Formats: sequence, C-alpha cells, structure tokens
Amino acid sequence: MADDTLHVKICGVTRSEDALLAVELGAWAIGMVFYDDSPRACELDDAVEIAGTVKRRAEACGVFVNATLDELALTADRVGLTMLQLHGDEGPAFCAEAARRTGCRVIKAVRARSRAEVTALGAFHTDFHLIDGHAPGLRGGGGVPFDWSLVRGRRGKIPLIVSGGLRPDNVAAAIEATCPFAVDVASGVEAAPGRKDAALLRAFFQAVQGAATATEALR
Repeated sequence: MADDTLHVKICGVTRSEDALLAVELGAWAIGMVFYDDSPRACELDDAVEIAGTVKRRAEACGVFVNATLDELALTADRVGLTMLQLHGDEGPAFCAEAARRTGCRVIKAVRARSRAEVTALGAFHTDFHLIDGHAPGLRGGGGVPFDWSLVRGRRGKIPLIVSGGLRPDNVAAAIEATCPFAVDVASGVEAAPGRKDAALLRAFFQAVQGAATATEALR
C-alpha cells in the first residue's frame, strides 16, 4: 500500500457523537468492539448508528475475538462494516475466508511479548497487521504499551498499525520508534470505558500531526 500518510484509528467507540468528533479531527477508522467481555463492547443498534455517522468518511471497523464466520458475516452486513479486526486465535485461512465472506478488509492483531510473535504475523496475508500490548487476562492491550523495539527488522509490506497504551504524551515516541501506517488508541483518549474525552482526542490528533510533520522533515 503506497501511502505515506500517518493514519489514526480510534477504537472502543460506543457513541456516535464520539465517532463524529474523531472523524472531524481526521480519523481514518472508527473501531467498535463486538466482544461481550470488553468494557467497551458496543451494542448492535449503537454500532449501526455509528457506522452510518462515519459512512464514506472513515472505515467502520468491527473488533472481534474468536467469532464464527457466520457471526462476522451477519454483524458486518447488519452494521455496514468495511473492516474487521480479528483479535483472537484466528488462523491465516480463517482470516482469508472472513475477508471473502464479508467483503471487508481485515486487520490481524497480536498481543506481542516477543519478536517471535511479531514475526509470526508474517503468515497472515491480511490487509493490515496490528501489534498490541499484552495485559494478562485481557484480549486487548489494557492500556499497556508493547516493547516498540520488537518491530525492528520486521519484514514484509503489509501496513503496520501500532496499538497498546498510546496517549497524547507518548504517541509521538511510538511513531518515531515504529514508523507505522497507523496508530490505534482507545483508553488513552477516554473519560470512561467507551466514552471519549474531547480534549484528549484533540490532543492525541495534535500529537500525531506533530510527529508526522517531524517525520516528513527527516525524509
């Protein structure tokens, strides 16, 4: 994907007003979590409203953990998803079939503790790879950064999304260390789980823009 733009994915969205503000600030993708054990789980009706709010302005991304293909297809169709983030134990063949069944682009996510886990992502020929922090007992990063040095020497051309513990005060350092296609944030811009803080959202986008400008100046 020949795109040098630094993108932002705002995840764990449960309210259309938060999605609208994120898009107005320049969000590339809006993530809605369809995993009941998450404190940011999004109700289906709310997801339909959110996807309608961002339609043709940003990607409507559904986040799933070990959902069945039928569940993915039904939810993607009902909500109007354009992207799936698979955050469980899904294998390469499953990810390929999910893309075929839904017509959505696919992000394969991994909670990384070692370089081997990052390397293993190479088996997934999805549209994007996402590396998240590892918090014991949680499927998401739980606001925990991973060791950004793990992506050094990462091979392949699949665009990288960096997630896990990002906030307005550290996202620039994450960008400098990993040179990602996109950064992904949830808890780092929240007033409460699933409810975004407008000031933190604005600060996050400002920090990303500052980092993007600095990176461009070095080219």
